[in-house]
Formats: sequence, C-alpha cells, structure tokens
Amino acid sequence: MEDKKEMTLEENFEKLEELIQVLADADVPLEEAFQAYGEGMTILKRCNDQIDRVEKKVMVLNGDGTLEELEDLEA
Repeated sequence: MEDKKEMTLEENFEKLEELIQVLADADVPLEEAFQAYGEGMTILKRCNDQIDRVEKKVMVLNGDGTLEELEDLEA
C-alpha cells in the first residue's frame, strides 16, 4: 500500500476545482459524474477536518501580551 502524505488545504481546494470542472461538463458520463461527486464529498470532509484543526490552534495576542485561544474569546 502506498504511503500518501496528507494534502494541504490549498491542494484540496485545487482538486475540488478540478472536480467542479468535471461536473460542469454536460458531456461527462453519469458514472464519471458520480465518481467525481463522491471524491469531492470526501475532499470536502477532509477540508473541514483540516480547518477545524487549524481553528483549535489559533491563538490571539491580547493587549496585555498574553495569549488566549480564539474560541475562549467567542463566548
């Protein structure tokens, strides 16, 4: 089995753009469209997971020089 590194968020967005172009083509066979759709949904979930991980790591520098997690400020 091939050991694949996780694609970056930007790489995932590029792949989604490619899949959107496939789906926008009126001449694409139905089976290929379903395959592209399924792959796109998998990539979207991966993007959401990546964004969630980044959001959990985001810290904000307060005026007094201390760091606070972003989610603590939203409450």
